[in-house]
Amino acid sequence: MALTIERKKQIVANVHHEAKQGLSLVAARYSDLTVGQMTNLRRRAREAGVFVKVIKNSLAKKAFEETLFSTASDKLTGQLVYFIAKDAPGMAARLARDFAKENDKLQVSIVTVGEIVYDASQLDAVATLPTKDEAIAKFLACLQAPITKFVRTLAAPQVKLVRTLSAVKDKK
Repeated sequence: MALTIERKKQIVANVHHEAKQGLSLVAARYSDLTVGQMTNLRRRAREAGVFVKVIKNSLAKKAFEETLFSTASDKLTGQLVYFIAKDAPGMAARLARDFAKENDKLQVSIVTVGEIVYDASQLDAVATLPTKDEAIAKFLACLQAPITKFVRTLAAPQVKLVRTLSAVKDKK
């Protein structure tokens, strides 16, 4: 059944809304995936907070206009499923990578983070990007390390003195 103009406009508006909020986009070829596999993919995407949509590339190009993903428009060819991550830039890539490991029929063609478009070889690099909480935790650990070392340095002479006195006391 052909899509009406109104339905196409709704789809474009919906995808545009998601793309405006998105941090990263992954486009992958999905031909030969079964309905059950696609249902599983959509379920996992919902759980991960990733927007997944299969639409015509012409509609996707319109939807990505005036968003960070407009730079990817010229690379959108073939039957593609689109993953848009809104919470963490690595989430869409992580989902696509993990699903592609289990289903070799899903083949990632492009990965974008912001306006920068990468080819499929960079999927693992993007998938390993930390989430916001992980990045904050790493940053705080970096801030804490010098302070901890400074306190240990200040306490070292006192600890050494206590050990020395204990050793002298034990010898008597």
